[in-house]
Amino acid sequence: MRRAFAAAALLIIVSLGLTVAFVSPPGLLSLVDGTMGGGSGASRPGSALPFGTHGQTLDVWRPAGKASATRPVLIFWYGGGWVKGDRRAYAFAARAFARAGFVVVVPDYRKVPTIRFPAFLQDGAEAVKWTRDHVAEFGGDPSRIAIAGHSAGAYTVAMLALDRRWLEAEGVDPGIVKAAIGLSGPYDFYPWTSPRSEAAMMGVADPAMTQPIHFARADAPPMLLVSGDKDMTVRPRNAVHLEARLKALGAPVTLRIHPGLNHEDVVMALSKPFRGKAPVLAESVAFLNTVLQ
Repeated sequence: MRRAFAAAALLIIVSLGLTVAFVSPPGLLSLVDGTMGGGSGASRPGSALPFGTHGQTLDVWRPAGKASATRPVLIFWYGGGWVKGDRRAYAFAARAFARAGFVVVVPDYRKVPTIRFPAFLQDGAEAVKWTRDHVAEFGGDPSRIAIAGHSAGAYTVAMLALDRRWLEAEGVDPGIVKAAIGLSGPYDFYPWTSPRSEAAMMGVADPAMTQPIHFARADAPPMLLVSGDKDMTVRPRNAVHLEARLKALGAPVTLRIHPGLNHEDVVMALSKPFRGKAPVLAESVAFLNTVLQ
C-alpha cells in the first residue's frame, strides 16, 4: 500500500513542482489533494481531540462556512494492516465527505504489536461513543450516524456494525449505526494467511469471534461493500462472501466490485487527483444520502 500511495502522490508532486519534507504516502496524497482543490469547501473545526481511555485522538471535519443545518455524520477509519496509519494523513478522505455535506469524524486507534485483537475494536467503539456525545457541538446529528473505513478500518466498520458486543460494552445502543461502508475490507479471512492478520489476531481462543461474516444478521444496518477486482491484498471474495451471507439472511446490502482497481485504488479514488479511477465517492455519498435522509 505504501508504494502505491507514494508512487501516485510523488508523480503528481513532481509534475506540480512541489517540494515537501517526508510524510507518509497517504499524507502525500492528502497534500496533493489539497493542492488540486480537494481542500476547498471543507473545514476542520476539531483537531487532535481526546477520546476514550487510552490517549486516543480524533479530528472532526465539516462543510466550510457557517453551520446552517444539523448534518448527517460519518465516522471514517483508515487502514494500515492494524500496524500503522494516522488520522491526519487521511484528510483527503475526510474532506471529500465533508464537501459532500457530512460532518466527518476520523479517529486514531492503537496499533499492533503494542496491542492485539480486540483493542482496535474497543477503540472504535469509544470513538462511536464520543461521536454520540459530542458531534452535535460541530453541527452533526447524532441520530444520523454512519460508519466507513478502508482495509483494517473496514474491518472495524464491519465488526461494529455486525457484532453488538463492542458498542454495548461502551453503553452505546448498536442501533446508533444507521449505515456502514466497507472499502476493501477483510470480512472472511480465516484461516489467517498473512503475517499482519496473524499478528493482529494472535492469542484468540476462538478464531470465529474475529470474523465479521460470523456475525452477519438479518437486522444489520444497510451496508455498502466496495472492492476492486485486482485487489491482491484483501481479495474481493471477502466482500462477495459477506454480501452473500447478508443477502441470504434478508439484510440490506449492496456490493460494488470495480474492474481494474487494486487495494489502494479504492480509497485513493476518494481523492481529487484519482477520483476518475472509479465512482467510489459518488456511490458512497448516494448510498449515505438514501439511508440517512
